[in-house]
This record gives sequence, C-alpha cells and structure tokens, in this order.
Amino acid sequence: MTNTVPKILIVGGGYAGFYTAWKLEKTLRKGEADVTIVDPLPYMTYQPFLPEVAAGSIEARHAVVALRRHLKRTTVVAAKVTGINHANKVATITPIAGEPYEQEYDQIVVTAGAVSRTFPIPGIADNAIGLKTIEEAVAIRDRLMSNFDKASMLPPGPARDRLLTVVVIGGGFAGIEAFAELRSLASSLVKSYPTITFDDTHYHLIEAMGRIMPEVSLKTSEWVLKDLAKRGAYVHLDTQVTGAVDGNVELSSGEVIPTDLIIWTAGVMANPTVVRGGDLPVEERGRILTRADLRVGSEDEIVEGAWAAGDVSAVPDLSGGGVGGYCVPNAQHAVRQAKLLARNLAGVLRGELPREYFHKNIGAVAGLGLYNGVFQSGNLALKGFIAWLAHRGYHGLAMPSWERKWRVLWGWWNNFWLRRDLVNLSTVQSPRYVFEEYAARPRPPQPVEAAPPAPKAAAKAPAPAADKVAASG
Repeated sequence: MTNTVPKILIVGGGYAGFYTAWKLEKTLRKGEADVTIVDPLPYMTYQPFLPEVAAGSIEARHAVVALRRHLKRTTVVAAKVTGINHANKVATITPIAGEPYEQEYDQIVVTAGAVSRTFPIPGIADNAIGLKTIEEAVAIRDRLMSNFDKASMLPPGPARDRLLTVVVIGGGFAGIEAFAELRSLASSLVKSYPTITFDDTHYHLIEAMGRIMPEVSLKTSEWVLKDLAKRGAYVHLDTQVTGAVDGNVELSSGEVIPTDLIIWTAGVMANPTVVRGGDLPVEERGRILTRADLRVGSEDEIVEGAWAAGDVSAVPDLSGGGVGGYCVPNAQHAVRQAKLLARNLAGVLRGELPREYFHKNIGAVAGLGLYNGVFQSGNLALKGFIAWLAHRGYHGLAMPSWERKWRVLWGWWNNFWLRRDLVNLSTVQSPRYVFEEYAARPRPPQPVEAAPPAPKAAAKAPAPAADKVAASG
C-alpha cells in the first residue's frame, strides 16, 4: 500500500468494537494510524440494560452510546462488512445506501459480535422475538403494554388469556432477567387496569436443562426459582419447545401454551455474515480462532495483521474458568479484551510484543425486577435488595462515558420518585397512520358521460292532393 500511515479497520461497533476504537484514540499518537469502524448502526448497545429497557425502567436511547459523538478521531462508516479477503488485505463494504465497494487495510479487528441462535422449530422464526438489540427490547415492551390495552376490553376467555400470557425460552442470565423484569412490569400494570387482576397474567419460562442460570451456584439458582414462584411465574425445567405455530407454544411435556408474546433467549452464535464471508480461520463452534494475545490464529500459527475479540471470537480463558477452555461470550470479557487488544495493536505498530489476555471472572449479577436481584462471586452470594443495588451500581459504573452514565442515573432517580413510565408507543412502528387516515386525496377521475344522441330529423310528410292541384293552377 502506498500510504505510509497504517490503516486499521474495525468490523463491528458493539462492545468490543467501540471499546477498541475508544482505547485506540487514547493510546495512539496523532497521525500514528488511520482508524475506521464499520457498523450499520450508529451506536453501541449496552446489552445488560435490555431487560430494564423492556420493562420501562430505562429510556431506550440512554442504553446506547452514539459512535460519532464519542469517537472523535475514528472514521465511522454506516455499512456492513460482507467479505474479508485477508490474503490481499481487502474487505468488502456494503453501505446502508449505495453500492458495495472494496477497502484496503493493514490491520483488521473483527468484533462483529453475536446474534440469536435458534433451531428449526416450527413457528419460532415467524412468531418469536429475540432480546439482543435495543429495537427488540422496545418492541417487547410496547407489545406487552398494547396487549394489556386490548385485554382490558375483552371478557374473560381464551382470547384474553392469550394476550396476558408471556413465554420466555431460555433460562440463562438473559432469559431470567427478561422474565423477571417483565413479570415486575406486569405487576405494575395491573394497578392501572381495573378489569385485569394479577392472577389473570401468566408468565412461563421454558428451560431445556434441569436448572437455570448456570453462571451461579445451584443453591442461588434454586433461590431464584422460589422467588419467581412467589411472584406467580412458572418455570418449566427439563422441557423443550417443539412448536410455536400461530403462537401456540408446544412443549415436550405435551402442554400447549397459547400466547401473543414469545421471547427467545436460548443461546447466541457468532455473526455468520462476517465469519462465513471471510478467509480467517474458524473453530468448530463457528467463532474466529483467536490466540490469547487476541491475534487471529492458533497457538502455533499467527495470522499477521488480524485481530479479534468479543462474542465473535474464540479466545482461550487462561484463568481456567471458561467453557471448553474459551472465554464465555459476555460483556465482562468483551470490554476487557477490547482494551487489551487496543494496547496490543498499538504496541505491535511500535515494534513491541503483545500481552496475553487473562481475566478471572469477578462474579455475576442480575436484576430480577425493581428492588430485587441476585449476585454471585465465588462462594459469596447476595440476594434481594442488596443484590439489586449491586446490579445497578456495577452496570451504572460500567456504562461507557460520563455523559451516558449521567443519563442512566438521572433516569433511575426520576423513576424512584415518579415510578416507571408506562407510556405505550407501539404506534411509533407506523407513524403515518393518523396522517394517512385524514389526509385529503385528489378525487378519482370521474367517468366521462356520453352525450345523449341527437334527435333524428322528422321525415317530410307528402302534400295533400288538393294542394298539389292548387299549386299547379
């Protein structure tokens, strides 16, 4: 390449991508490298807040971080990377508007994250919704509140029960937090609907394993189960979903649960568009093979000029606490990997050796609705209100930038005094419906009426014989 300034291309603007670019801006000297980040969305989503967004405890825009506002020295490109030809160090960029083009680079950082991993269960693709994006969290909240509005106008019966039933599939941290937060939201909503009681609402969580929340101890997970049961929630363990056609969730136990809201949280997979569209090495679970120093490659072989971090990568867990020897896909690892990756990348550009990633999990914390939570670190387990404070304290501090921290903290403070905002904005999905309903439109052209036929001229009657005689005389 003719440009002497190294070009760094970051694929994905999520946790790992944003933090890599943010740290590079603080680490690199001015003019030391040219950094570009590519993502179709102009913001990073702080995913631990998605359950609270779905429950109306956090404003949706406060749970995201604007890339252009906080990355002052990084070129932000609104596009997808649909191909990586690392052999020639060229990436195919497909923008949200315009034609695809190729971009050269010297160093590539793949941080494309993960997407919901589903199975070919009939009806799931057509009826379920995930909880990986801010848009999904907002849609879940609006759907739940819209269903309360509809149910309040119906008499007791199957149609009403369907609207007031929520099914969450997956008993990991994401599923349990979403399940508990939405149960908490429903408890708040019934106070505003005189025709709906707490017992009219039905919440079911489906988990294929014999326990929930494998990130915490068995004793702690059992406490969560008992706590959910007290709040009128049903957890189906050792149960699989076999169908969801037309919203009728069929279970391996033979039970059928009709519902209008199915939330899928049963696993994630590395972004397939990026992984399958490139020539970087991939391990058996579909993640980019990554070394402990966050360079792409195996222990014995390095792919020069390629780096990876976050959910899209298979990074060895040197602490020994990972699953299958690799770091689990969570925000805790993604953020720390990104910060080290930025330092390592800057160091390699300066001729230094990279350091290996080592992080021992400091624990797991989950919110279970307002004023309730659970925290586990080693043998230490906190439950209830104190754990809820730990949850909010940890994530409030972990939210990147003070600008975003203050927005979240201010929202929590307002909700403490004013209670959560229960406004339903589901119609924002079709913002022109009122305008279209009343907008004046041109009258359709009227058919041209045919002119009436002209009357035929009357035939001239023959003159009488006497007149003829007179005329001749």
